[in-house]
Formats: sequence, C-alpha cells, structure tokens
Amino acid sequence: MDADVLAQGVAQGDRRAVARLITLLEAEDPKAEAAAQRLHPRTGRAHVVGVTGAPGTGKSTLVDRLIEALRREGRKVGVVAIDPSSPFTGGAILGDRIRMQSRSTDPGVFIRSMGSRGALGGLSAHTADAVRVLDASGCDVVLVETVGVGQAEVDIVRLADTVLVVLVPNLGDDVQSVKAGIMEIADLFVVNKSDLAGSDKVAAEVEASLQLAHGSGWTPPILRTVAERGEGVLAVLEAVAAHRAWAEGSGQWLERRRRRLHDEVRLLLQREAAGWAFRRDGSLQPGLEPLFKELEEGKKSPRQVAQAILAKR
Repeated sequence: MDADVLAQGVAQGDRRAVARLITLLEAEDPKAEAAAQRLHPRTGRAHVVGVTGAPGTGKSTLVDRLIEALRREGRKVGVVAIDPSSPFTGGAILGDRIRMQSRSTDPGVFIRSMGSRGALGGLSAHTADAVRVLDASGCDVVLVETVGVGQAEVDIVRLADTVLVVLVPNLGDDVQSVKAGIMEIADLFVVNKSDLAGSDKVAAEVEASLQLAHGSGWTPPILRTVAERGEGVLAVLEAVAAHRAWAEGSGQWLERRRRRLHDEVRLLLQREAAGWAFRRDGSLQPGLEPLFKELEEGKKSPRQVAQAILAKR
C-alpha cells in the first residue's frame, strides 16, 4: 500500500488503514511519514482530551465510560492508551484495557494501545503521531490515557487540549494532588471512587491548593465520579465542553495548540540530533568512536562532544 492509498484510506475512516499507518509511524517507515504529511491538512479538528493520574485511580474505567457517553451523543471517538511496556516485549494489556477493548467492535470507536517503551512523561514517543492519524480519520474526540506513573505525567499538557487529572481517596499520599506540576496541568480534577471514605478530604485538599496555585483565568472544577457505575460521567463531559468553550473564547485554545506544535518540533529536533550520534540500539554511529574515547579519557567534556557532533552535520 503506497503513501497516497494509505492516506486516502485514513481520510475515509478505513480502520485497517488507520491501524496500519500508526504501526508504520511507530516503525518510522518513510512511506508512513509521506502519508502523514498528506494527511496533515485534515488535522486540528478533534478535541484531544488527556486523562492522567497515578496508578489505581481508575483511569481506564473512566475512559471506558466516557467512550460510552460520547457514543450516545453520536460522536466518533479515538483512544490512545499508553501502557508501561518493555521495549523488548511490548508489554501486556491490563485488565481494564481488555474491558475497554470490547468497545473496539463499535465502528465509531478506534482504540490503540501503545507501549511507552521507556519514554518519560507518561507517553510514547509516537503518541502525537497516533493522535494526528485519529484526528485525520474523522474522530470528533481523541482520548489519551497516560501510563499512570504519578509524578512523570506532566507531558500530556503538550498534547491535549483539555487535561483531566484523576484522583482517588486513600492512596496513602495526602498531597498527591500537588506533586510534579499536577496542579498546573489540570483543566479538570476528577475524584473517582468518590463513594469511598476520604473523597471529601481529597476534594478539599485540591480546592485549597487551587486557591494558591492556579491563575490562568480558568479555575479547574473538581468533579466526583464512581466510574465503575457510570456515576458523574456526564458531568465530566459537560465540564470538558465548558473548558473548550472558555479556551476558544479566551484565545487559549489556539495558543495551546501553537505551543504544542512548537514543542513537538523541538522534541523532534532533539531526537534527530541524538540520532546523529546513536543508533536505535544505543550503539555509536560510525566515525564517532574517537570523540567518545576522548570523552571517556577526560580530554573532552560532554558539551564539547555534543558541539563537535553538531559541527559535523
């Protein structure tokens, strides 16, 4: 399947073409890059919603319920679910993910699990590629569920239009809500499993922290859900829509997307620069051994080696 045929299939919403293009983009296939470039003018229409939080908060269950509610509204939904996988085995789909996968038989839903493959920040290196493909295929909403490693989850703000931070009571950490910039990235807080004792305390802590930490003009609402029973899910969707309306009206929608594109170019440049020195397996590119020998012998600093590599390009 050549790039034109692949791009056409994605544009028509062909599920096999969508799956194939994402797979090829993960493999960094040149044909896939060409197809993605052809599809780029079709992107930017979907509302990208990030769902993040510590392990055990019920993110996958919440995403499953959000899919259900969005489909009742007739919306086409894409999901990118990042798993904490090994770069060698690709990892395993968790129990909640298996339950979510039952939605994939719905022609209006496309779910893709991606391994984090060691990438920091709770995302895969190709998450943005997958989101763009789903956007170009006609999805109205793309839900991105991060790995769930707690304090490294802030990269989602570079990808999502609206970020949901999911919290639960009794995780053994009374200040979980104020760690690692979580207060700064959240557009909505969702206290899940709110039928458990301690949910009032979590909500109160978040509210108190918001008074000190947030000054963007948008005050993130604190919503309560029992995702397993579907309780509170419609209120979450209403808050997501309200955030979009505020962001579009205030100019933050376009500003966030502008910053996101700039950040992505910066990250791609970093990856490209690293590729000049290292192969994908971590070994050195040919001809650089003398430079790194000088580094190891203390004759050159890491900065000097990096500058020397860049000068060779």
